[in-house]
Amino acid sequence: MDDDALLAEQMAYYRAGAAEYDRPYTEYEDLQKLLAVVDELPISGDVLELACGTGQWTPRLAARAQSVTAVDAATEVLTLTRARTASPTVQFIQADLFEWQPPRRYDTVFFAFWLSHVPPTRLPDFWNTVAATLAPGGKAIFIDDGPAAAAEEEVLANQPAPAALRRLDDGSQYRIVKVFHDARTLTNDLTALGWSVRIRPMGGNFIGIAEPPATSG
Repeated sequence: MDDDALLAEQMAYYRAGAAEYDRPYTEYEDLQKLLAVVDELPISGDVLELACGTGQWTPRLAARAQSVTAVDAATEVLTLTRARTASPTVQFIQADLFEWQPPRRYDTVFFAFWLSHVPPTRLPDFWNTVAATLAPGGKAIFIDDGPAAAAEEEVLANQPAPAALRRLDDGSQYRIVKVFHDARTLTNDLTALGWSVRIRPMGGNFIGIAEPPATSG
C-alpha cells in the first residue's frame, strides 16, 4: 500500500527511540492522570493489549485482569515492558499489528496511543479485527491524543497518511502516522461501522469504550 514506507519509518522510530519513550510520562501531568484512570475503566477477564510499548499500562492492566497478552512489533520496547512487568499472568508477543491475527478471543482489548498511528484507510480493517477478537460481551478500551495535541507536533503535509516528524536525541528524524481524532467524528465513524461507543475527553486526550456490532460475537 502507499503508506507502507511511512509505517516502516514509524516502526524504525519506535525501535530506535525505545529508551526515550517513557520521558513524557515523567514530564506531563496529564499522562500521569491518564495512567491513574485505568483503575476506573471496565477492564476484566482476559485482556489483549495492542501496541503495549514500554509497558506503562501493562502492569496496571495486569492488576485488574485475569490475564494480559501484550503485543508490540518492536523487540526493543518489549524488552523494557518485560522488565517493568513482573506478573506471571502476562504473556508477551512480538508481532506486526497490521499483519497479526489473534488466535483467540478476549474479554477486553486495550490500546493506548495506538489508534492515532493507524492510517485512515486501514481503520475499518483494524476495527473489524478488534471486533472479531472480542468475546461475547467484550469491550474495546482506547486512549489517545485529541486534536489539541497537533500543536505539539511537527505536522507534515503531502504524505500518504496524516503524519508528523519526530526527532530523537541523536538528531535522527522519522516520519510517523499521526491522526488527531476528534471525539465526535470518531464516534460517528465507529457508529457507522456498527459499534456502540462512548468517548470522554480528558484534557487534551480522550478515553473511549466501545462494544462491537452484535453480529461479531
